[in-house]
Amino acid sequence: MLYKNLIAGEWVAGDASANFNPSNTNEIVGEYARASADQTRAAIAAAKAAFPAWSRAPILERHALLKKTGDEIMARKEELGRLLAREEGKTLPEAIGEVTRAGQIFDFFAGEVLRLSGEVLPSVRPNIGVEITREPVGVVGVITPWNFPIAIPAWKIAPALAYGNTVVLKPADLVPGCAWELADILNRAGAPAGVVNLVMGRGSIVGQTMLDSADLNALTFTGSVGTGRRVALSSVEHNRKYQLEMGGKNPFVVLDDADLPVAVEAAANSSFFSTGQRCTASSRLIVTEGIHDRFVAALTERLRGLVVDDALKSGTHIGPVVDAGQLQQDIDYIDIGRREGAKLAFGGDRIERATPGFYLQPALFTEATNEMRIAREEIFGPVAAVIRVRDYDEALAVANDTSFGLSSGIATTSLKHATHFKRNSEAGMVMVNLPTAGVDFHVPFGGRKGSSYGPREQGRYAAEFYTSVKTAYTLA
Repeated sequence: MLYKNLIAGEWVAGDASANFNPSNTNEIVGEYARASADQTRAAIAAAKAAFPAWSRAPILERHALLKKTGDEIMARKEELGRLLAREEGKTLPEAIGEVTRAGQIFDFFAGEVLRLSGEVLPSVRPNIGVEITREPVGVVGVITPWNFPIAIPAWKIAPALAYGNTVVLKPADLVPGCAWELADILNRAGAPAGVVNLVMGRGSIVGQTMLDSADLNALTFTGSVGTGRRVALSSVEHNRKYQLEMGGKNPFVVLDDADLPVAVEAAANSSFFSTGQRCTASSRLIVTEGIHDRFVAALTERLRGLVVDDALKSGTHIGPVVDAGQLQQDIDYIDIGRREGAKLAFGGDRIERATPGFYLQPALFTEATNEMRIAREEIFGPVAAVIRVRDYDEALAVANDTSFGLSSGIATTSLKHATHFKRNSEAGMVMVNLPTAGVDFHVPFGGRKGSSYGPREQGRYAAEFYTSVKTAYTLA
């Protein structure tokens, strides 16, 4: 079966591309159609044509679409989780958790449709009323990455539709399966033709066509810094709204007074779970002198107990790296860390399992400094570096010494230090005694500095991007 693109309510064929299982490269997950530039332009035109009717559709129609979509996702979470694990490499429990989050997001925004509100204010002039309302921005281009193949499309598409916009979705070429299922669910749930369009394929063709289009009114992007800059430049040229999430180099601080088991578990989860392939992962572990050696020993012991294997296998803690290119990038950075003078205290080896896949033992460096490339550049794999510091003040300074500012964490039993860190950490999201990854579906997600640009994603804050404010006056 060829899984086709969805354009103007019709399934449209294209050149076939195989989707491989990173846990077993002998297995093809499915054959997916790659859209051409002309098909991408047709999808944008369809979304533009559908916008007037959808933007004025009764709120119960929009509510019903999102509610039915969320309900089906939740009903099929094990099935869809298995697909996600097969195409991206997350362990099955992590994959089912991601699918569950996608369902929760649609359920949340189904409720937001019924909570749309504005303001009625008196004018400073007599006998005049003022109304402040929010209106949809128009056609929204959605470009999503491979590491969260259903959650990120969900948290972009659900608010876009809730607030009355139409959508053109381009998922990562590496993981089209979950995006196809989501588009199919929305289509069968009753999305009118052209309201939701799916164009799968290469960024150089599909993505570039979207960037070049003057008919996209807004573009939301999650991915690399380099591509994010291209999105920004093209959006400025076309005077459209844009929103960027571009990664991080997130610190996790461990102070002398930390509860050691709590610190170790939070660090292991932050750095290595989901194979370290999260923009919120902690790859800089900043540890004060008094606890440094005990922390390194305990974390190393924890890593020895982690099982790296097939994502679908029971008992697997860490699945494979997503593909050969990402695996090579991880290995290259491990070599860079060695050359820079950091000590590889654990792991870092390519490993074999019963099935051919991209398996990598998690790597832990010690004796690293914050000037090393492994501490400056986003690796996006199961690789972390421990940086020794004197005290809290130095830890905070090192934590903030980065061009990124997405997420940060601290392990401490000190209310003073926890409070000060929450206030002074230069990150959009701060965790105390918790992993740096893991934000609830109903709260804002986003960072500072080079990590993010534009309004926050998720929760009620999503309205800032997907709507435009209108002020209207009436003479009584």
